[in-house]
Amino acid sequence: MNYFETLTYLYEHLPMFSRQGASAYKKDLTNTILLCNKLGNPQQKFKTIHIAGTNGKGSTSHMLAAILQKAGYKTGLYTSPHLKDFRERIKINGELCTEAFIIDFVEKIKPAIAEIQPSFFEITVAMAFSYFAETHVDVAVIETGLGGRLDSTNIITPELSIITNIGWDHMNLLGNTLEAIASEKAGIIKQHIPVVIGEVTDETKPVFESVAAQKNAPIYYAQQAFSVLEYQQTFTALMVKLLNNKNGEINSYQLDLPGIYQLNNLITTLTAVNQLKLQEWQLSDDSIFEGLANAKRITGLHGRWELLHQYPTVIADVAHNEAGIKQLLNQIKLCTYRQLHIIFGMVKDKDPQLVLSLLPTNAHYYFTQANIPRALNATELTEIAKDYHLLGNTYADVNTALKAAVQMALKDDLIIVCGSVFLIADIDPIH
Repeated sequence: MNYFETLTYLYEHLPMFSRQGASAYKKDLTNTILLCNKLGNPQQKFKTIHIAGTNGKGSTSHMLAAILQKAGYKTGLYTSPHLKDFRERIKINGELCTEAFIIDFVEKIKPAIAEIQPSFFEITVAMAFSYFAETHVDVAVIETGLGGRLDSTNIITPELSIITNIGWDHMNLLGNTLEAIASEKAGIIKQHIPVVIGEVTDETKPVFESVAAQKNAPIYYAQQAFSVLEYQQTFTALMVKLLNNKNGEINSYQLDLPGIYQLNNLITTLTAVNQLKLQEWQLSDDSIFEGLANAKRITGLHGRWELLHQYPTVIADVAHNEAGIKQLLNQIKLCTYRQLHIIFGMVKDKDPQLVLSLLPTNAHYYFTQANIPRALNATELTEIAKDYHLLGNTYADVNTALKAAVQMALKDDLIIVCGSVFLIADIDPIH
């Protein structure tokens, strides 16, 4: 098989959560353990950092990977889902996994696929671990796919665990309370391994405290470690002045990920960096400043308050759940514009009412859908949106919607594309 045929085989033969939803989710670690056993347990051959959370885990993973790379470590990065190219999931020092490795790996694992019947995600996790082991990375930053306790990535024993935050998402799989969701995410906390918590609430903090105590895992809270003194933002950069609450130091950072919601991810990343330093990782101030200033460029992260076009301004953001949309709306409030246009699509297994109830009624809407079976039908979405006084037209795909919005908008208008990672993945370059 060539590369295209190999990907087609994976997509067609394996249950894929991003396309199908809950029916593709395997709720235990058995398959991943069996696969990795057959591969000689590659996950035991390199150091890891494990990151879970409802929102922010992708940005935090990429920031941390950029810092480690700038510090001279050969750094693997496993994230999901991908936007344009499957190989975005598996990178080393910002470089995509090779097509040749994927072809060879799938050919080698085919008998195990027939025997074990794994999901698409379980295979990609095993693939990533194998790639990182074979290429002898110094460390790999591993982002969970969904939850934590039963996530396929949770067969590693990391140097450090990180949980960014807890919000309402995947309740059909993780639970209907913040405590239940926190308990699932807290499943990545390991015996005696320190854990950094990005954000806590009254509901989630006791859950983390309890699990950390059971595991004798030292627990550190990012919000206690750093305070944001001031920040400035452009469409391409975020400048932040932070106080280190422990030693009183004040430092200024520039990020090439410009969304203000990156403030929380920044202090989570820096708290993690401090923990790694205590473990004698060599992370100089220069590597931290340079990694943060170039995280998007180094790692290829897209879809986080990303400027796609100017005059009119077009921003793409992967915000798709209640917490993410709230953060996005806070960002929009800081912008100066004449008229707001929102291109919006969701997947079927999210709660559209919850998200639609948050959206502003004074925007022009362009309802659409991603090109996957799991997408919520755009006509259905348009009808539901009317109940929340959100009015607009329906478009077959995001690029048709985007073309209409750009034609409708004046040069000082703001166009936002959001609601689904898969919607952002479908966007073609704007000319």
